[in-house]
Amino acid sequence: MELPIGVLTVYAALVVWIILLIRGVKQHTYSTFLNFGVLFLLALNVRYFIEGAPDAIAFFIGIYDVLDNLGASADAAALASCPDNGCTVWGDRYLTHPSWGVAFHERFLSDTQWRTTLLYGHIGFNSLAFVLMHIQLVRTGAGANAQSHRLLGRVTFGFLTLSTVCAVWLASQHGPVGEYGGSMSTWGFYSMSLCVYVCAVVGIVKAVRGNSAAHRIWMIRFAGAMWGSFWLFRVMLFLLGPLLRNHEAAALLICIWFSAPLGVVIAEIARRKYDNRSTHSATGSPIAAPG
Repeated sequence: MELPIGVLTVYAALVVWIILLIRGVKQHTYSTFLNFGVLFLLALNVRYFIEGAPDAIAFFIGIYDVLDNLGASADAAALASCPDNGCTVWGDRYLTHPSWGVAFHERFLSDTQWRTTLLYGHIGFNSLAFVLMHIQLVRTGAGANAQSHRLLGRVTFGFLTLSTVCAVWLASQHGPVGEYGGSMSTWGFYSMSLCVYVCAVVGIVKAVRGNSAAHRIWMIRFAGAMWGSFWLFRVMLFLLGPLLRNHEAAALLICIWFSAPLGVVIAEIARRKYDNRSTHSATGSPIAAPG
């Protein structure tokens, strides 16, 4: 059997990304780490539009197959098989897969075009919002033109709104899917969407009221929620899946409910540390940052 080069490339990229994070922690600069994360996200999401949802989902499941099957028993509650083993890129190497992945694949393998359209809409609009969000944060620090900043912000918020509508619509259909966690997954995705969207809305309200300092704080929190709902969600699932494989949907539900709020917390901690260092450098005294 040929090894899935794409999945192995993802593993190699994860190793590089960890090295960039360690370097960022030592040097107190995370721009390379963040830029790599943006490109990494695009590389994963573009597959859906090139290969189609079923094949892209099989690739996604293949990323999790290795750890989830490591030392697992065939009757683990969170593992399942799929027809002809077509839900993975590993061929016959792994015959069981995370049950959420099997359900994910089956729902888009034989489903109506409308659900697939919603998935593409969520992935496409969310990717655009994710990229533009980082451009906004960088341009703010570089003293960007206020008018162009507002225009780009409106475009970003428009993409975010469309992405959120698609995500909430998809989540509303999760109730009967036990592998996702049933209604708990529906409400969890609602809470994730709310966490991301509220941070963005509050940031916009602060800007409209002329409070640029609070606007910056809430936009950083919004960025944290976006990173949490995409990257922290996937990393947590990668690590928790093997640990909770005897409890169906437990790992997935933890990721759904906690990834976005944890992203906000991490972003807030990072912002405060950055502001404290900046204040200390400017005044010579460690004055606490506002907010």
